[in-house]
Amino acid sequence: MPSDAPRLVVGAIIVDDLDQPSRVLAARRTSPASLAGLWEFPGGKAESGETPETALVREIEEELEATIQVGPEVPHASGAWPISEKYEMRLFFAAVTDGELTAGDSHDQLRWLAPANLDTLDWLPSDTGAIASIQSRLASWTL
Repeated sequence: MPSDAPRLVVGAIIVDDLDQPSRVLAARRTSPASLAGLWEFPGGKAESGETPETALVREIEEELEATIQVGPEVPHASGAWPISEKYEMRLFFAAVTDGELTAGDSHDQLRWLAPANLDTLDWLPSDTGAIASIQSRLASWTL
């Protein structure tokens, strides 16, 4: 990968059930200061050599102390959701398979929302762009 290519960030759209999702998890960031108080789909940066799915499982274990099953991706028209010149994001549906979701150092609140209420929170700009696609996907859910 060229050094000027954007770094991959992965995000988990954690739902209560991958077969019949009715709720989506939102996590409120505590840092950095410029993003504190904004909501996100939890996740983080993929390490070199990691698949997006492996990175997502690792990040959720580290951030929320739970193991997830990764489901289908919510792709952007360009393939990845733009964050900045340095970062791009891939979002995947996921469900907890082991452990309890716990807000760790990165988040001070976790909140379950009905899909129709996703747009009621103040999301990170990178996540805001995906809300309509996520709502549409959940409204016509089929794996």
